[in-house]
Amino acid sequence: MENFRYFEYSDFTCKCGCGLNNQSISHVKKLDIARGIAGIPFVVTCGCRCSKHNKEVGGSETSSHLIGCATDILADTSTKRYRILSGLIGAGFERIEIGYKKAWGDKTKQWIHVDDDLSKPQGVLWIET
Repeated sequence: MENFRYFEYSDFTCKCGCGLNNQSISHVKKLDIARGIAGIPFVVTCGCRCSKHNKEVGGSETSSHLIGCATDILADTSTKRYRILSGLIGAGFERIEIGYKKAWGDKTKQWIHVDDDLSKPQGVLWIET
């Protein structure tokens, strides 16, 4: 197994407990570079997903998480978002989503999704609310 500076390969295992981990090594290497550029920890909230878990979380049928080339990173402050985005762009990622969802009470979910799925449009940044 590859060694990464900032991540364990197990960080990218499907969160449902099924044990699936098909995360692309090249994707994780690129994230490792991005993390170094950003200079702050990346908290991985989602790496790869099995089809059952993808459906449970409302993921798209064409989600890049299913093929192991996407990661969601916790980004709960504007400073973290800026540093994470800077790192991802600096490392060469060309597909980035900024996500924000209001939950119960004052709780919010804030994340950055990044993928390197070459079957999808490149050079894009989008917002999910």
